Amino acid sequence: MSTLFAFLHHLAAFTLVSAVAVEFTLIRQELTLGSARRLLIADAVLGISATLLLVVGLLRVFYFEKGAAYYFSSHAFLTKLSVFIAVAVLSAVPTVEFLSWRSAIKAGQAPQPSTKKIRIIRSVLHGELIGVVIILLCAAIMARGGWV
Repeated sequence: MSTLFAFLHHLAAFTLVSAVAVEFTLIRQELTLGSARRLLIADAVLGISATLLLVVGLLRVFYFEKGAAYYFSSHAFLTKLSVFIAVAVLSAVPTVEFLSWRSAIKAGQAPQPSTKKIRIIRSVLHGELIGVVIILLCAAIMARGGWV
């Protein structure tokens, strides 16, 4: 069972990273009706994968791996979890903007966000990608048992 949950954890993590990469690629292009639709889909995939990642990760911590005491005494794990939460909160910024586009999309029109909003979304996505790199570093530290 532990192997299945490890697989699900990694699958959700790679899906999350892929969704962020798709969003980052799409937001750098001209915003069309098609790209706006794809951004909404990618953001939904991001949200679902983040939720699954957190749920499966916590199940692993509490039931399938070394136990909560081990993980919650690890600075790398606490950093990883903290950065994950920060990235999740940060990801609300593009999500709120993308959701505000739904009426224009339903009307068959490309949304017309301001240049400032697009710049903010790009910056947030950069921040999310930096957060992912920090999370990966923490995961590597955890897997090695520390800075060994």
